[in-house]
Amino acid sequence: MITRRGDEDMSGSLRRRAAAFLHRHARVRLSLLLSAPLAWLGLAYLGALAALFVTAFWSTDTFTGDLVKTFTLANFQDLATGEVYRTIALRSLGVAVAVTLIDLVIAFPMAFAMAKLASPRAQRWLVILVLTPLWASYLVKAYAWRVMLSSDGVLGWGYGLTATILTLSYLWLPYMILPIYAGLERLPNSLLDAAGDLGARGWRTFRTVVWPLSFPAVVAGSIFTFSLSLGDYIAVKIVGGKSQLIGNVVYDNIGAANNLPFAAAVATVPVVIMLVYLAAVRRTGALENL
Repeated sequence: MITRRGDEDMSGSLRRRAAAFLHRHARVRLSLLLSAPLAWLGLAYLGALAALFVTAFWSTDTFTGDLVKTFTLANFQDLATGEVYRTIALRSLGVAVAVTLIDLVIAFPMAFAMAKLASPRAQRWLVILVLTPLWASYLVKAYAWRVMLSSDGVLGWGYGLTATILTLSYLWLPYMILPIYAGLERLPNSLLDAAGDLGARGWRTFRTVVWPLSFPAVVAGSIFTFSLSLGDYIAVKIVGGKSQLIGNVVYDNIGAANNLPFAAAVATVPVVIMLVYLAAVRRTGALENL
């Protein structure tokens, strides 16, 4: 009994010491809490990304279709010298930029009305309405646009690059509205009142007060719409007609062509573009204010 009681006292003492240590060292406590998520992130995301880059330097045997795990720059040379791939990359970049700008033009006034003009009760309902399209299947929404854009549909515009931009703009619009709404909701109304008291009209108030303070939220929304559009391949398959984007080249080389190394090399293009975009955005100081 004495030995057992002594063990319990020692165990309780160790727990109290550990709790006191964690209470005094917030960084250690935070590291322990984040260790499991960070480990999963490292294995599932960074590990897969590393495997992608490694595979991009391999090749495929043209006769057997087997992977040749020998270092080569042939895939990147084909990307750099092939005019068709440069055209596809520029087209994909243009689509991503167009979708982001269209969503920004639509989302900003909607988010401003939600954050500054609607009542608190109406705000909750408007947020639900913005989120509602996200509950529907991606394919259902994409095929709905295919029906509307078909020659005998409601719009009848046909398929192609314009149809792809319209479809993607609709699909990713909530991802632009919600960050801007969150940023504008944090904007104090007193600043708008002060600008009006000082004689600033609507456009000047927007240019000098609203836009600078909401810019980080716009950047957050643009990261979503830009990256999602840049890597999408399903929408262009459904409504793109004969148009091809980067995602389609990756998909076709994984499936029909059975050329995984070249698909991995193509997949590095949007990754590099996003890294350059994030680096450019970070220099503006926007990410630090998110």
